[in-house]
Amino acid sequence: MSNHPEAPVTPVEAFEPPYYVAVFTTVRAQDQSGYSETNARMEDLVKDVPGFLGMDHAQTPGGLGITVGYFRDADALTEWRSNTEHRAAQKRGRSEWYQSYTLHVAKVERSHGFMRAEVPQGPTAG
Repeated sequence: MSNHPEAPVTPVEAFEPPYYVAVFTTVRAQDQSGYSETNARMEDLVKDVPGFLGMDHAQTPGGLGITVGYFRDADALTEWRSNTEHRAAQKRGRSEWYQSYTLHVAKVERSHGFMRAEVPQGPTAG
């Protein structure tokens, strides 16, 4: 996932199972002071976790946010969950940023993907 508007929009690739996903679904509260900075820091920090594979994020116009983190194994997920800065961000999220959230952790047993091949654009016949 990328926050850069010029970056192509693509999902995280399919990996060879098994691996783990953490699905974090949120509804944000009105006050979002400091959220963007903390979110950017968490996105940078999780990349340093050995076994972190990637992240997808989507937000609906109505305010439902879904972030899916992909991890090679349970140890990688545990390392992320117990990271001191991440724990502080979780605490702040509960007290300030989230109206509600759910977290689902699952072991992926099957995974595949598809990407349409680019079709070259040639001159059009008139």
